[in-house]
Amino acid sequence: MPEKKTLQRARKNAREGKAPSTQAGEFVREEIHHVREGKHGARSAKQAIAIGLSKARRAGVELPPPKPGRTSERTRRAAARDLSRGRSRSRRRKSPRRARAVARALRHEGRQAGSRKALSRQAKQSARRRTASSRSSAARKAARTRARRRNSGAKSSSRSRS
Repeated sequence: MPEKKTLQRARKNAREGKAPSTQAGEFVREEIHHVREGKHGARSAKQAIAIGLSKARRAGVELPPPKPGRTSERTRRAAARDLSRGRSRSRRRKSPRRARAVARALRHEGRQAGSRKALSRQAKQSARRRTASSRSSAARKAARTRARRRNSGAKSSSRSRS
């Protein structure tokens, strides 16, 4: 179950009209924190991210399932099911026995998956898979967002001064 703060942040992002991936980012962030603080481990940064995305789908974030060939068909079906359940809100609870088994298995995994080095490696690996034009347009969009934020901050502070 995601923490209350995470759900609030994700809902705020949704209200502000931000992309589903941005909303899901809050759940991924929470998962990385869990690994770092030792609540449980993960085999890799990719696994920690996948757990976060899964939680996001279950919480109702409109995040599409992974594309064919990226993950197993079983994982894709599970993601699609989580997404539809998130929408409909009818969900069968995981049996306590299974929940304990999952928690126990994750506790046995390492904590390195949450390290800066592991996350950096994962980010670079993902970036390499994208085209140069896609990376470039994302960078331009980020620059525009930063510029907008800088300008709006300056305007509001000048307004309050006068």
